[in-house]
Amino acid sequence: MEKRPNLPIERLLILKRERFNNAELAVSMRIGGLEKFSMIDYPECLSAVVFTNGCTFCCPFCYNPLLVKYNGEKDQTLSETGLFQFLESRRGKLDGVVISGGEPTMQVDLPEFIKKIKALGFLVKLDTNGSNPEMLKIILAANLIDYLAMDIKADEENYGRATGGLVNLDKVKDSVKIIMESNLPYEFRTTCVPGFLNEEIMENMGQMIAGAEKWYLQNFKSTANLIDKNLIGQPGFTEAEMKKFAVIGKKFVKFCEVRS
Repeated sequence: MEKRPNLPIERLLILKRERFNNAELAVSMRIGGLEKFSMIDYPECLSAVVFTNGCTFCCPFCYNPLLVKYNGEKDQTLSETGLFQFLESRRGKLDGVVISGGEPTMQVDLPEFIKKIKALGFLVKLDTNGSNPEMLKIILAANLIDYLAMDIKADEENYGRATGGLVNLDKVKDSVKIIMESNLPYEFRTTCVPGFLNEEIMENMGQMIAGAEKWYLQNFKSTANLIDKNLIGQPGFTEAEMKKFAVIGKKFVKFCEVRS
C-alpha cells in the first residue's frame, strides 16, 4: 500500500479541496480587477486594491456580481505577471495592497501571492466573508497580514437568505473568533439593506461580534450592478435609520459608525 507523503499541516490544509456552498477552491490566483489607487480601502494608507474572482457566497445585494462566479480565463482581466509589474512601479508611492473579491481565501495560492506582495515592501489588508477560517489560520500563522476586514452579513437566522444559499455558520463564527484574537488591526463591516436588516437583526448581529474593536455600517446603494436585479433602484435606509443602527452597534463593540 502506497504511503501518503508527510506534508506540513499548512500544506495539507491548502491541498484539501473543500467545497463552500458549491464553490470549489481555486487552483491558482484568479485576478478579476485592479483599482490602482485608493485613499479609503486601507485605513490611513494609500493603497491599490486587487479583486479576486470567485466567491463562496452569492449575496443578492452584491455590488460585484462579475466577481462571484469564475468563468475561466475570459474573467481574468489581469495576469499575475501584469499585476506585479504594476506593483513594482508603485514601490515608494503606495503604502499597501488590499486583497478583496469575490472571496480571496478560496484560492489555494493566496499565501504565496501575499508573500510576493510583502516582498515588495507593501502592507497587506485582506477582505473576507469569513467562510474559510482554515485559510485565515494559515496566513496568520505565517505573519502575512497587517489588517483584516470581515463582512457580517446578517444574524444567524437570516445568514442564508443574505448570502444566497446555505452557510456553514460554524465557519463564520470561527473566523470572527480568529480575527478578534489575531492581535492585528481589524474591522467588521455590514452593508445595511432594507428587507434584509432591521433593529432586531442588528441586535443579534451585535451579539455575534460582542467585544470587537470596530464595526462599520454602510448604507445600501442600488445604483450599482447587483446580483438581484429586483433590488436595482430600490431606496436605502434614511440617515436617521442608519444612525439608529449605529447606536445599537455601540452597545456591543468599542467603535461603531456609519461609513459613507
